[in-house]
Amino acid sequence: MNRIVPRQTYFSKSIPEKRGNFEYLQERQLLITVDDVIAKSGIENSAIEHFLALAEQKKARLALDTGCSPLLTAQEHDETVYNAVFALRASLLRKKLQLSLRSFALVLSHSDLYQWFCSLERFMTPRIPGKSKIHQLENMIPPEMSKQIDRQLFSSLNTDILPEPIDFSKCYFDCTCIDVNIHHPIDWLLLRDAARTLMKATQRIRKTGLLHRMPKEPECFISEMNGLCKEMALWKRKKDARKHRKRTYRKMKKLIKVIAAHAQNHLKLLENSHHKTGLTNAVILQIVKQMSNVFNLLTQAVNNAHERIIGERRVKNEDKILSLYEPKVNVIVRNKAGKDVEFGNTLYLAEQPDGLIVDWKYYSEQAPHESKMLKESLVNIEIMTGTKPQLACGGMGDSYPLNLYFHSFFASLPFF
Repeated sequence: MNRIVPRQTYFSKSIPEKRGNFEYLQERQLLITVDDVIAKSGIENSAIEHFLALAEQKKARLALDTGCSPLLTAQEHDETVYNAVFALRASLLRKKLQLSLRSFALVLSHSDLYQWFCSLERFMTPRIPGKSKIHQLENMIPPEMSKQIDRQLFSSLNTDILPEPIDFSKCYFDCTCIDVNIHHPIDWLLLRDAARTLMKATQRIRKTGLLHRMPKEPECFISEMNGLCKEMALWKRKKDARKHRKRTYRKMKKLIKVIAAHAQNHLKLLENSHHKTGLTNAVILQIVKQMSNVFNLLTQAVNNAHERIIGERRVKNEDKILSLYEPKVNVIVRNKAGKDVEFGNTLYLAEQPDGLIVDWKYYSEQAPHESKMLKESLVNIEIMTGTKPQLACGGMGDSYPLNLYFHSFFASLPFF
């Protein structure tokens, strides 16, 4: 049984109209249609229930620590509902516009139409969230809730929401790689990344007045490490390159130990005297988390580079560190013309002829073979849409194993 959630609506202006701009009128009509689908399908209620559950859990934990009431106040309830509606609509709009968080926050502050679609209060001076707030609210929507919203939306499509029914009898399947924002993973370059992150964090701590003895400024350590990286790259194609690269790496290894020691001293100083800095708790936690993540991976990164460069031994794939900042990164070998190897994670998509995505799955670990993905996807599509696909098209990886795995299950399906 669905939970009945009271929701306080606000006075708002009418939907802005502008004459003479066909592109704006198209965008306006599209957003009005999407708003109508959202309202009739009731997917906002799922987002509201999820956000209220998170807020109630947070308030309950706070009540155990402080002894306050574990119930949400009326103001907290209304603010949570407001954030849930905004998070859902802003996520849809940002993905549709394909904008970064910073650009979307700027566009949202300029456009009355986008403010209306995101259900922002516009009767008085509108309060537009910044990029950090938008990012925080978007991250509160987990993949499980996205799947629930998909099921709810597909079930509502069988009603009279749309003028024409959607054809789910044909589906197209494919995989893609969601690339992570990292440079090519080279083991000795991770030492440069660590040096830069630790020294920039150290510089930020020193600006607050917390100083520990250092022989030179943090920027000098970064410059010295950059010089060694250039030296390492230049020796690659020269005579006796192996010997010179080993010597350069030993210098890098010695330097990163000095950098880590200075950064560790400043981190301890920040943890013990954070009340003297004037920084907020959120900023302090971010600095501590940033430095701690590097410290946790630095030893393994140094050992991996030592094994390959000094010991001339291969490092196992499961022991390799591809990035200090992206913990879940996989090496995907697809042998494509543009990219033989990609660094990221696999996204499996299934869509019908009109371009509506009917099933998807994001693999944070190493993805299975496409035939196994397809087997699971066909079952999901029938469950979510209530229709068994009569035609399915996929890549070469989808074709052969189908004869082995589900010819009896989907015997009538032609695969290409």
